[in-house]
Amino acid sequence: MEFRRINGLPPYVFAAINQLRDEARHAGDDVIDLGFGNPDIPSPPVAVEKLAEAARNPRNHRYSSSRGLPNLRLAVSNLYKRRFGVEVDPETEVIFTIGAKEGLSHLMWVLLGPGDTALVPSPSYPIHIYAPLFAGADVHQVRIGPGEDFFANLVAAFDEAMTKPKVIVFSFPHNPTTECVDLAWMQRIVEFARANDIVLVHDFAYSDTYFDGYEPPSLLQVPGGKEVGVELYTLTKSFSMAGWRVAFTVGNAEVVGALTKLKSYLDYGTFQPIQIASIVAMNEAPDYPKTVNAIYESRRDTLVDGLNRIGWSVAKPKGTMFVWTAVPEPYQEMGSLEFAKYLVTEAHVATSPGMGFGAGGEGYVRFALVENEQRISQAVRNLRRALTKLG
Repeated sequence: MEFRRINGLPPYVFAAINQLRDEARHAGDDVIDLGFGNPDIPSPPVAVEKLAEAARNPRNHRYSSSRGLPNLRLAVSNLYKRRFGVEVDPETEVIFTIGAKEGLSHLMWVLLGPGDTALVPSPSYPIHIYAPLFAGADVHQVRIGPGEDFFANLVAAFDEAMTKPKVIVFSFPHNPTTECVDLAWMQRIVEFARANDIVLVHDFAYSDTYFDGYEPPSLLQVPGGKEVGVELYTLTKSFSMAGWRVAFTVGNAEVVGALTKLKSYLDYGTFQPIQIASIVAMNEAPDYPKTVNAIYESRRDTLVDGLNRIGWSVAKPKGTMFVWTAVPEPYQEMGSLEFAKYLVTEAHVATSPGMGFGAGGEGYVRFALVENEQRISQAVRNLRRALTKLG
């Protein structure tokens, strides 16, 4: 059989690390997994209680709405007003999606087709690269990360493209590089999009995960932002509700309307008690993201301070739940995948190899802050013993 949409996909490099991790654990080794960014912090207790209560009501066992319950869309509208000072119409400028990955993928179906072009950061969260490809579009990967001027690279990629790009996909704070931008940067990209008739798609997954006085700007805070783009807001990291699959596409009414029409053919929304509990999370636990954020900041400090003590020079990120760092110089010839394998087998620490995030990620590894400080400290001790060339 031929499977046209998946035959062109490269091997999933993270699977090699997962296999080594599982084999080591099966052999009795205690592998500390800092690879997959799967939040371990509990969801808001008030949301869990409401979920259980709503699930007991048979009326909530039926199909729901693919747009999301009206009060759910109102809750995220109120959150945007409270958090970013932005007015969002819950009827025309908000749609619920079953997680940000589903939202982004279907959004690309709406915005792109064969012969179209999208600009996407490289390295990048993999779905940012592959969702436009699944829609049949061409993808120009634009370098981002340490030493790169992403905006200048975007302009150059736009000018060099054979076909005028229709969409720019971006995400700040950025996964995996942890790069951050300010409101003035957002203003520049909005002006660029308006001047060149481009749709902006901003994945705002780490909107509430930031440190050291930095605050990530929303695309919609920029005057004219809603005219040229949409933003994906999710409860996954902010409220530590990863498995609930609750996200929203917010912004341009025309784009939201097109996605609404497509989704009406594809799904009936998610389990209604999840939607009800998500309303409660946003309305009754609005400060829960601050609790989550404080935990990530403490873990970041434990990991980065520890790595620097053992001779692995690492800068502290201002956002995301990750640490992105170059493979140490004595080990660079191994490449990111072999180095990540080495860390599993010799240090019993799992990380994500940079090459898994696109060509721009080679030479780097990503740590996810998904273990407590004690486990992270143990990981640092393991790394110190294994990385003998650090000096």
